[in-house]
Amino acid sequence: METTLDAPLDERALSKLRWRCRRGLLENDLFIERFFNQHAAALTVRQAQALGVLMDLSDNDLLDLLLGRKVPEGDLATEDITHVLALLRQAR
Repeated sequence: METTLDAPLDERALSKLRWRCRRGLLENDLFIERFFNQHAAALTVRQAQALGVLMDLSDNDLLDLLLGRKVPEGDLATEDITHVLALLRQAR
């Protein structure tokens, strides 16, 4: 049985998430746009929550993670965040 966190993200939640993921740095926006193009249809609530945590970062900190200049540490070093970060990096 599927848990609530593993349920697919509904259209309304996906739309809100896309809006929340708009960034000030073009480089971040490119990663995020490609990510949504490749993964939007299959995103789960769990993945959306992890992406939301990443969106709380400053643009420069997010870019460092996306480019692999830094690794997730502390509260960011969770399996869910690491997984979503890998999906974002694949979208290059």
